[in-house]
Amino acid sequence: MAAKDRYHEHVKNALRKDGWTITHDPYTLKWQARKKRNLMIDLAAEKLLLAEKDARKIAVEIKSFISSSVMEDLYNAIGQFVLYRKALRQKDAERVLYLAVRREAYDELFSDPADNSLLREDGIKLLVFEPETMEIVQWIPPITS
Repeated sequence: MAAKDRYHEHVKNALRKDGWTITHDPYTLKWQARKKRNLMIDLAAEKLLLAEKDARKIAVEIKSFISSSVMEDLYNAIGQFVLYRKALRQKDAERVLYLAVRREAYDELFSDPADNSLLREDGIKLLVFEPETMEIVQWIPPITS
C-alpha cells in the first residue's frame, strides 16, 4: 500500500467538518484489468444533498508540495490527477476528482489568474485546505451543496 500523504488526516478531518462522509480510505480503482493494475486515490467521500435526496460523490488526491522542487511536485500531481480522472470517468463517472492542496501551495502555484490556465483549460479541480485548523477554505471551482 502506498504511503499516506503528510496531510492525509488533515484533509480527512476537514472534509468531515464540512459535512462529508468518508466512504473509502483509500479509494481503489481497477485499471487495465488484464494486467491487474490498481490506482489508489487517497480518499472518497459523499455528502447527502437534502433538497435533491441524492448524494454528491467526490474523490480526493492529496498533495503536500513540500519537496525541494515545487515544479517537480506540480508535474507529478497534475500527471497523477489526469490519470485518476480518466480512470474515474471509465469506472465511476458520477464521482468528481479534486486535488487537495494547502493554502500556502495554492497561493504559490494557482492563485494568480494570469497563471492558472491549468485550472481553466485543463479542468483541474482544487480543494484548498488550511492544515492548522483542518478546514476547507476554498473549492475551485466552487462546489454547490
